[in-house]
Amino acid sequence: MKIKIGVAILLLFALVFGFMFLVKNKDEDGSDEVKIINFEITSGENIWNTASKLKNSGIIGSKIRFVWYVYNNDYRGKIKAGEYVLNSNLTIPELLLIFTEEKEPERESVKITFPEGFSLKQMSERLTENGFDGDRFLDLTSNSENFRDEFGFLSDIPEEKSLEGYLFPDTYFFFVDAQIEDIIIKMLNNFDGKLTDDLRQEIENQNKTVYEILTMASIIEKEVRSSEDKKMVGGIFYNRIQSGQALQSCATLAFILGENKKQYSYEDTQIVSPYNTYLNPGLPPGPIANPGLESIVAAIYPAETNYNYFLSNPETGETVFSVTLDEHNLNKVKNGL
Repeated sequence: MKIKIGVAILLLFALVFGFMFLVKNKDEDGSDEVKIINFEITSGENIWNTASKLKNSGIIGSKIRFVWYVYNNDYRGKIKAGEYVLNSNLTIPELLLIFTEEKEPERESVKITFPEGFSLKQMSERLTENGFDGDRFLDLTSNSENFRDEFGFLSDIPEEKSLEGYLFPDTYFFFVDAQIEDIIIKMLNNFDGKLTDDLRQEIENQNKTVYEILTMASIIEKEVRSSEDKKMVGGIFYNRIQSGQALQSCATLAFILGENKKQYSYEDTQIVSPYNTYLNPGLPPGPIANPGLESIVAAIYPAETNYNYFLSNPETGETVFSVTLDEHNLNKVKNGL
């Protein structure tokens, strides 16, 4: 009887730890910056020592998940002593491939940066420039259904909508032979880590969805640059939605036209499209780009403001706010817009 109870307890622990890993198999230190770390595994050190050093170096977030993965994927006793150059974006499976004889320690990788506000199309072009299949990237990301089974936070995306907004802009290291599916999963894992439990809870408290927040965040991202300006613009846009006024965002016109203009014409504002926020009140049907964390936070925690209008100087990046339309028009003249 005692033996059976012991086996049951071990199975329970295996299920619990297995679930923890499946929920999130990528450990992060919470920082946006990708760090390069020189790491050494000494001869004879045990797996817990290795896990502790990885944790202390900021490469993984959980020693337990690392050890669990070693024991449950037949890596025990296969980790090689030696010196390694690692980066903080590596997942646990990638670390184990590097640490064992199954893959060469010096596996070639490529560094790719996706700036905040990049669209899926721009991401695909950058991947193509670095030797990856950008067309397949666009094909796979064009329908969120392709990844919903793996990521629960995609559940509120309307049917047949793309992953626009959910691929976190950041600096990544991809193995040169990485599959496009693995690249997308890595970016979704990054988003999953950046959208903390507190942020998700606040979104729920506001009776909003992640999809709605990312839609607003993507517009804010394309409109202004600084963190404070983003929160201010978020406040203005939410005020407009509440009052039934159209957002009148030039960023959505740029999305429709596929080009940025210093000044959009009246004809531009009359383009028939569900994404035209000059003609249609409220949010557009979905995100127009992939926003960074500051824009996401601004969409969740907008500033309370009495301002009703703003304009951004594309040359200086300065944002000028105004209360009345007359003041806004005067600011346009002053800034040559």
